[in-house]
Formats: sequence, structure tokens, C-alpha cells
Amino acid sequence: MSKRDRDADAAKTGPAVQAAEHEAAKQRILKQAEAERTPLDDTTRAVPDRRRRREG
Repeated sequence: MSKRDRDADAAKTGPAVQAAEHEAAKQRILKQAEAERTPLDDTTRAVPDRRRRREG
């Protein structure tokens, strides 16, 4: 295979490789976002006020 043939093959596969890398990065980001997601129940639960009024 000549250099010209290899360059032509690389030009054809370059976008496919780039698309595969893009999809892999997207999946990693989505997986990380899901792992860090706060469940809806946790965001709507009442949290007691920790500040106490000083009486006296």
C-alpha cells in the first residue's frame, strides 16, 4: 500500500473515528452526571433549621 493510499484511507476513517470518540465522551459525561444526580425526593424534603434562637 502506498503512502497516498494510506492517506486516503485515513481521510475516510478520520471522521468515523472522531464520531466514535465524540460518542464515547458523551457517554462518559452522561454516566458521570447520572452518578452525581440528586434524586428528586432529596430536593423536596424539608430540612430542619439548624439555627437555634438563644433564649435568655
